[in-house]
Amino acid sequence: MPWRNSSKPKLVGVVGVGSFGAAIANMLAEKNPVMVYARKEETVSEINNSHTAAGRDLNPGIVATSSPEELCKACEILFFMIPSAGFMEVVKNFAPHLHPYHLIIHGTKGLSLNLPGGESLETVKSLRRSQILTMSEVILQETVAVRVGCLAGPNIAKELSLGHPAATVIASKYNEVILEGQRLLRSEKFQVYGNSDIVGVELSGVLKNIIAIAAGALAGLGLGENAKGLLISRGMVEMVHLSKALGGSVQSVIGLAGVGDLVTTCNSVDSRNFTVGYRLAKGETLDQILETMEEVAEGINTVRIIDAFLKTAGIRAPITESLHRVLFEGSSIEEALQFLMKFPFSVDIDFV
Repeated sequence: MPWRNSSKPKLVGVVGVGSFGAAIANMLAEKNPVMVYARKEETVSEINNSHTAAGRDLNPGIVATSSPEELCKACEILFFMIPSAGFMEVVKNFAPHLHPYHLIIHGTKGLSLNLPGGESLETVKSLRRSQILTMSEVILQETVAVRVGCLAGPNIAKELSLGHPAATVIASKYNEVILEGQRLLRSEKFQVYGNSDIVGVELSGVLKNIIAIAAGALAGLGLGENAKGLLISRGMVEMVHLSKALGGSVQSVIGLAGVGDLVTTCNSVDSRNFTVGYRLAKGETLDQILETMEEVAEGINTVRIIDAFLKTAGIRAPITESLHRVLFEGSSIEEALQFLMKFPFSVDIDFV
């Protein structure tokens, strides 16, 4: 019987048990039985025997499997919580076992590429919108799933795991996806809003990572609160123009998934993207930073993709362009800052 016609608690699946996946699995386990997928057998054994994942405590009722088939057979509702770099591969591994009755909500803030065989970002140099996929578009392209949604907002995993008050947005074209996500996740300490603009919400979560890297760089240079306020406000304007060019709405950017998440990640030492910028400003190279980071900072790949998109979009995104020069073209943080301070902005807000 389909999940939506039954009042009996259903087993909910979570794909990925990194810091965010573990936090979401624990939150889901407060109301429903949960099964998580982990690729490594040793991680599965750790979860099932010790109720931990890489040292992170998990609800004792959570069970684990390394079989996509087992998870898909047992769970009609799946939460995909995996880094964007491995998202396509994982979705393809799950595709043979997914059916139209599955409901999928992902929490991955990243972009993927839709390029011909053999092509890569290094070879194409410029990108059109049709060559850029949000994570929901990856799911729809690679599987037969129909009811797809995303989860986005100021959701730092460390704070969620401590039970601090927070909120998120569930976005989907299907109202039943939003309602189901709210039912499963909403609690006294966690508010869940709905939004039908899934593209805009996904893009907000992606684009704010670029600004977070820049915010970390400002903090690393010790440039103060005025500079941070300037960056966040100009960053929001840049996010609006980029989101509109990529098919999202202004409303989503100025909501919880956009401005809410932007302010959080631009002020948090627990943000991976903020940390990348901070360490760059302190003199480390990108390679040195990546070698020592436990989890991927999604903003790095986003900078590359959006910079390539700008070459066909006919718009300017000075913060993104400056960061691309720092990350991949050998420019210094100081040179990027000089460029931004001299950029000829003529008005404050130009999108309303």
